[in-house]
Parts: sequence; C-alpha cells; structure tokens
Amino acid sequence: MDKDYNTSRSKMIMPEYGRHIHRMVEYIKSLPEKEERNKAARQIVQVMSFMNSSFRDSGEYRHKVWDHLAIIADFELDIDYPVEITQKEALFEKPKKVPYPEKKIRFKHYGKGVESQLIKLSQMEDGEKKTVYVEMLANYMKKLYLLWNKEAVSDELIFKDILDITGSQTLIKPEMKLSETRDILQRTRKFRKNNRKK
Repeated sequence: MDKDYNTSRSKMIMPEYGRHIHRMVEYIKSLPEKEERNKAARQIVQVMSFMNSSFRDSGEYRHKVWDHLAIIADFELDIDYPVEITQKEALFEKPKKVPYPEKKIRFKHYGKGVESQLIKLSQMEDGEKKTVYVEMLANYMKKLYLLWNKEAVSDELIFKDILDITGSQTLIKPEMKLSETRDILQRTRKFRKNNRKK
C-alpha cells in the first residue's frame, strides 16, 4: 500500500493557499476551452480572497490575488486576466539599492532630526517662541541621552551639545532650566509600564 506523504508530493509555490488551491489551478490549466478556464479562474480567485481576508483592507487586493493565481500557475495559465498581472521576470529582479545619507551624525543618540531642528532654530528670529522651542528640544535631548545612557546627565552637557551642533551662543538663555533627571526617568518608566498593560 502506497502512502501519500507531503515529502513525496510536489512542492507548493505558495503554501499559504494550501494544496487544494494548487490542485485546482493545475486542473484549470488542463481545461481545453478558454471560456471554461476564465470561469473557473474567477471562482478560484473568489476562494483565495476569502482565505486571505487581510488583503481586503488594501486597495489593490484584487490585483494581488490575480497575481498570486498567475504565480501558482507558474505563469502558464492561458486566461483573460481582468487586471494587468506582474510579469515573471519582475519577481526575480533585484531591488534597487536604497541611497543612504552621506552626512555623518555627530551625536547618534540624538539622531539627525534633532540636529536639523537645532540648526533651523538657530536661524530663527530671536524671541519668546524661539526660547520655548529650544527649551522643549533641550528637554527632549536630555530624555534621548538618558535612554542611551541611563546615568544622570547635567543640563550643562546638553547645552554644550547644542552649542557644538549649532555653533550659536545665543540659543541658550542663562535662566533656562531643564527637567530633573529623576522626573524624566520616572515618566519614561510610567509610560513603558502603561504601554505593557495594553
């Protein structure tokens, strides 16, 4: 008696659809009439859509399912596709290299965003609004520093880093006072604890 094990069966191209869908697609390929193949393909795509309900949230789910049908059929299914399917060659194309920024970040624990914001602030016209922004950003920098290095950090160090990034002496006002280290750490712990409960 011959046993039918998965290891002895042909490999599934898209295992998430299961062997039955693969067999149905193979059956459709064997149908002699194109009209019959078209009708059967529409029914299989309907079943595939129900199986992959997560696709329905995306606007192009219909296109994806027809693409998947073509992939399962190894692009050998002669039917009238209602959408333009992805070509076989496109599946094996290497993705284009992502260009990385060449500019080095001097203070990696603050990130590029903080550096660019500080430079923009240094170019702003002096006033209360600018002072408030600088103070808010300095507090944020202190928080980022503490995430990177959990030991205490002085306001002077944050102010020095701001000076190093911008080269502007006028950004830091003598009366500027940042949040206490223990308060920042306490808020961070509380925030993490509340997020774990969700």
